[in-house]
Amino acid sequence: MTDTLTIVLAAGEGTRMKSTTPKVLHKVGGLPMLGHVVSSCRAAGASKIAVVLGPEHQASANYLQNLDPQIHTVVQHERLGTGHAAMQAREHWAGFDGYVFVLFADNPMIQAQTIAQAKSVLDDGADLVVVGYEPASPFGLGRLIMDGDQLVRIVEEKDADDDQKRVGFCNSGIMGFKVNCLKAVIDEIGNDNAQAEFYLTDAAQIARSKSFVVKTSKSQENEVLGVNDRVQLAAAERVFQTRKRTQAMLGGVTLVAPETVFFSYDTQIEQDVIIEPNVVFGPGVTVKSGATIHAFSHLEGAFVDKDANIGPYARLRPGANMGAGSKAGNFVEVKKSDIGPGAKINHLTYIGDAQIGAGTNVGAGTITCNYDGKNKFKTTIGENAFIGSNSSLVAPVEIADGAYVASGSVVTHNVEKDALAIARSKQTNKSGYANVIRQRWTEKKD
Repeated sequence: MTDTLTIVLAAGEGTRMKSTTPKVLHKVGGLPMLGHVVSSCRAAGASKIAVVLGPEHQASANYLQNLDPQIHTVVQHERLGTGHAAMQAREHWAGFDGYVFVLFADNPMIQAQTIAQAKSVLDDGADLVVVGYEPASPFGLGRLIMDGDQLVRIVEEKDADDDQKRVGFCNSGIMGFKVNCLKAVIDEIGNDNAQAEFYLTDAAQIARSKSFVVKTSKSQENEVLGVNDRVQLAAAERVFQTRKRTQAMLGGVTLVAPETVFFSYDTQIEQDVIIEPNVVFGPGVTVKSGATIHAFSHLEGAFVDKDANIGPYARLRPGANMGAGSKAGNFVEVKKSDIGPGAKINHLTYIGDAQIGAGTNVGAGTITCNYDGKNKFKTTIGENAFIGSNSSLVAPVEIADGAYVASGSVVTHNVEKDALAIARSKQTNKSGYANVIRQRWTEKKD
C-alpha cells in the first residue's frame, strides 16, 4: 500500500462563530471538527498527518498533541491561501515517497471511504485527483471543467462564462497528489489575483500543462459542507446524527423515533437494543444486546450490559456500569458505580461511588451520601440485599449480603450479613393532638 501523507488545513479563528473557541475545536457529535477529519484520514490509511495551523491556534495544537502525539503541526504565520499553506508543510512532503492529500479541518463530515476512493484514482494512474461533488445549487462555487475523464481546469464563478456556469460538477477543495506532481507544480502557483493569495486549485491547470494526468473523484454534498458559523455547525450535526441513526438501525437497533435520539461520535450500540424517544448519548457509552433505553434518558461515560433496563428519565453519568438484567428506573441517577446483574434501582434514587451486588433491590428515595464537602467515599452493598425506601447510606459504609435496611433509615455503620438495620427515631402518636395543631394554625393566620 502506498504511504499517504495528509495535510489538514485548519481554518482561522472563525469570527462568524462568535466564540473564543477556535472554529475547528467546535464539536459535532461530541468530537471537535478537527478530530473528525483526522479520524477519517487515519481510517483511510494515512501513514503521516501534518496539520497547518495559524499562529493563534495553540489550543488546536494542544488538542492534537493529546489526540495523537504522532501528528505534526505546522504554523502558517501569514494567511496567504491554500497553496501557501501546503508550501509551509514542505518539510513533511519534500522527502516523502507516496501520496499527499490536502483536506480542511472545517469540513468535518468527510468520510474515510471518500478519501480512499480518491486514493484509488491515483493508484489507477492519475498524478493529481480533485474531489468534486454535485450540489443542489452550484451558484458561487468553482466548476470542474472536464475533457472526458480528465480535469482541464477549475473555474471560479466570477470567471466562468455562461456555458461553464451551467456545469453542475463543483470543486470541494480536497485534492490528492503524487509527490512528484506536487513538487513540480507547487512553486509555479502564483498570487496574481485580487486577494494576492496562492490558491492550490491552480495546481490542476499547471499540472495538466506539464502533461500530468489530472482526474476527479466524487463525493456526496453533505460530506464537504463547510462550517463557518453556528448555523452551519448545526447542519453538520444533522448530517452526523442522520448517519449514526441509520448505522444503528441497519445494525439491528430499534429507534422508536429516530429523529429524537442523539448519538456521540463513539457510541456503541449492539443489535436488539431498543431506544425509545428523546434519548441522548454523551461520549463513552456502550450498550449491549437486549437492553432497553426508555424515553428521556441521558447517558454519558456509561456501560449498559445485556438485557438491562434504563429509564424513563434516567441519568447515567461517567463510571456507571449497569450489569446484565439490572435496572435504573425513572428519575434514577447513577455515577461511578457498579450495579450488579439483576440489581434494581427502580425510581427516585441517587447512587454515586457505590458497588451494588447482584439481585439487590434499592427502594425509592434512597441516596448514597458519598460527599462530605471535600472528599468522596464509597458505599458497598452485597448481593440480594434490600434497601428500604427513603434511606440515606452515609459513606463509607458496607452493607453485607442479604441484609435488610428498614425504610427511612440513615445508615452510618456497617450492616452484617442477613441483618436488619433500623436507623430512625421511635414513632410517637399523641391522641387528638392534630386538632391542637390546626387550632394554632388558625389563630396564627387570623
